[in-house]
Amino acid sequence: MKTLFALVLCALTHLTSFAQTSGDKVVYHIDHAASQATKGLRNIRNHLDVAPDTQIVVVTHAEGVDFLMEGAKDKQNPNIDYAALVSALKARNVRFEVCEITLKNRNLDKNQFNMDAEFTPSGVVRIARLQAREGYAYIKP
Repeated sequence: MKTLFALVLCALTHLTSFAQTSGDKVVYHIDHAASQATKGLRNIRNHLDVAPDTQIVVVTHAEGVDFLMEGAKDKQNPNIDYAALVSALKARNVRFEVCEITLKNRNLDKNQFNMDAEFTPSGVVRIARLQAREGYAYIKP
């Protein structure tokens, strides 16, 4: 009887956690802004247009952090202002995270970044944990 009760309790707990996190969960990995940022932001917008209940986290490191810096623009198309695109996606509950190891290695300061950016101690650790522990699908634009 205790075993049956434990199984029912476990099933209810699982169903409750599933109900609280409706939609898919996806981590977008950007490590080279020049080749991935515009394409990635467009992919995320399209993703949310089709599946608006998707939880999306964008994790950046190395040269991928550059599009989240104040005043950043697409080098191939200077009419593309990254801050406006990021803000629009942030309004749709997309999280943008910058690797603090990258900040240290590149002598960057948090104040250099768009106010929509958040920070994580390690970009690669964050990606691994989102995938392994939280069930996020992985996309690299």
